[in-house]
Amino acid sequence: MSDKYAAIELVKNPDKRRFEMEVENHTAFIEYIINKDNIMYLTHTEVPKSLEGKGVGGSMVEKALNYIKDNGYTLAPLCPFVAAYLKRHPEWQSILAKGYNVG
Repeated sequence: MSDKYAAIELVKNPDKRRFEMEVENHTAFIEYIINKDNIMYLTHTEVPKSLEGKGVGGSMVEKALNYIKDNGYTLAPLCPFVAAYLKRHPEWQSILAKGYNVG
C-alpha cells in the first residue's frame, strides 16, 4: 500500500457496524452489514469535509477489502464510492459475492 495513510489502522467497530479510521482528529468510516452467508455489504462511506480529496476514502476502502479477503468474506459493494474504487482496481473483482459485478 503506497498511500500516505497506510500506517493508520482501520478499526472494525461492531457496535456501530462500521470500519473507522482516525485521521487528523476526524473519523472517516465505511458502514457494513454481514449476512449469514458471510457476505459483507459495504453500504456507505463517509469522509469528513476537511479530509475530502486527500485519499482517505481510497485508503479506507483498500483496508476494508483486505479485511474482507483476509477473513474469508465476499463483498457486496452497495456504496457507490466502493463500486467506483473497484472499477479503478479490477484486481479486487475476485472477492465479489456471487451475482455482483462492477464492470
